[in-house]
Amino acid sequence: MTRTSILPAVDSDDSATAAATRVAVSTVIFALRRAPGADAARVMLPLVRRTRDPHEGHWALPGGWLDAIEGLEAAASRTLGETTGLAPSYLEQLYAFGAVDRSPTRVVSIVYWALIRPDEVPDERVENVQWFDAATLPRLAFDHNEIVDYALWRLRNKVGYSRIAHGLLADEFTLAELREVYESILDRRLDPANFRRQVENSGTLIPTDRFRTGSHRPARLYRYNQDVELADRGPLGVRQ
Repeated sequence: MTRTSILPAVDSDDSATAAATRVAVSTVIFALRRAPGADAARVMLPLVRRTRDPHEGHWALPGGWLDAIEGLEAAASRTLGETTGLAPSYLEQLYAFGAVDRSPTRVVSIVYWALIRPDEVPDERVENVQWFDAATLPRLAFDHNEIVDYALWRLRNKVGYSRIAHGLLADEFTLAELREVYESILDRRLDPANFRRQVENSGTLIPTDRFRTGSHRPARLYRYNQDVELADRGPLGVRQ
């Protein structure tokens, strides 16, 4: 197997600096969760408590080092599974963070973001992992607060022109459940009638013959139009 360097070619004078630079992969995972007694669901994410310096005891994004023969998306999936036990159906590269002073040693982080559906969150508690409201995070390790802020900005922008919100829902859902996702992401109420009209005309939903029953009148269940991508990944498609 041929191994390809993850670092660009450098002059001999720069070799010491290049050798000191390491590449890590981290992931911001968003899910919609409702706290006990809460009126509305919130956008939340799991964080991992660091068990060693630097920033021992602080919460941080799940991640790990990039192996030399490993692709970026494979590394993101692997480190996410190792630290949180999660395996999201939607995973996309977000940005590269490489400020010189972001870590005691030079570390470039390739950050992904993921969306988790309700049935993808395991019931059992994972050691050193805790879920937090994305809008009220504590002070995180390194520059991870900045990374989460950027991921939230991307999510709020993308929800306006793609069907990215569907990545937070089960395979079948009501329009009220879909509207709740949009309201949680945008942090504002939406007019139910206008929302229904817009999504029904979008071509992204397919009505089923099933209904959700409960204390209110039965609500029709919809599913995704699988011919429409969650988001436009550009000319490279799913490759990162």
